[in-house]
Amino acid sequence: MQDEIQDGSHVFIFLDAKRNWLRKVVAGEEFHSNKGIIKFDDLIGKAYGIRIESHSGIVFQIHRPSPTDIQIAMGRNTQIIYPKDAGTILIEAGIGAGARVVESGTGSGALTGILARAVGPTGHVYTYEVREDMYNGAKKNLEKYGLTENITMHNQDILEGIKEEKLDAVVLDLATPWELTNEVHRVLRPSRYIASYSPTIEQTMKTCKALGEGGKWGMIKTLEVLEREIMVRENKTRPTTWMVAHTGYITFARTMIGEGK
Repeated sequence: MQDEIQDGSHVFIFLDAKRNWLRKVVAGEEFHSNKGIIKFDDLIGKAYGIRIESHSGIVFQIHRPSPTDIQIAMGRNTQIIYPKDAGTILIEAGIGAGARVVESGTGSGALTGILARAVGPTGHVYTYEVREDMYNGAKKNLEKYGLTENITMHNQDILEGIKEEKLDAVVLDLATPWELTNEVHRVLRPSRYIASYSPTIEQTMKTCKALGEGGKWGMIKTLEVLEREIMVRENKTRPTTWMVAHTGYITFARTMIGEGK
C-alpha cells in the first residue's frame, strides 16, 4: 500500500461531514466544487493526510479512502448494507484472512468489496447476482477500486444452486433466504456460518423457522445494530438528533453435523 498519492490513486476529499468526495487522481486534471478548484498535480507525490487550499482559499483534508468511504460511494444509487451491519457480519460470521465466502446478491458490490478485503489475498469471495444490470454495475464498481483479484462473480440466481463447496461463510441479502438454508448447509464446512440480512421481521421469522428445522443448524441468533453519533463540544456534548437506527435484522447460525431431534 502506497503512502504517497500517485497518478491513478483514489483520494477522499473532506470538507465536512456533509461535503466530501471520493475521486481518482489524474495528472493534469482538477477537482471542482463550489468551494474552489484543487489541481490533482498538487496532490501527486504528497502524503495522504495533508491539508490543501483550493484556488478560493478553502482548506480541504485529503485522506486515503477507507473501506467505509468506498462502500458509501459504491452505493450512492442503490441501497447498501450499512457499515455498522457489515462490520457485525464480519465479526459474527468469523470472516477473516483466508476465508472462502459466498455472497448473494451482489447489489452495488459494496459489501463484496468489504468481504474481499477481509479475506485477503489467501481467501476468496464468490458473489451471485441475478439481475444483469446490477451485475454489470457491481463489476464496474469493483474494477474501479481495484477489488477484483480475489472475487469471482456469477450473473446467476443463487436459488438455482451454489457452485462452490467447503465454504467458511455464506452471506445472504435476499427476499427469500429461508429457501436456501438446506443448500447453504450443504456447501459449508462443519461449524461454519450463515449470515442472513433482512429488512423486515416477517422475513427474519421465516428464516429462523427454516434454520430451526431438522437439527442442521446451531447457535441461531438475530441481531439489530443501532448507531448514534455523539457531538462532542465543550460544555454542550450531546447525541445528534439523527441516528442510523433500523436498517435490517441480521440472523446468524452455524452448521451442525448429523440430524437433531
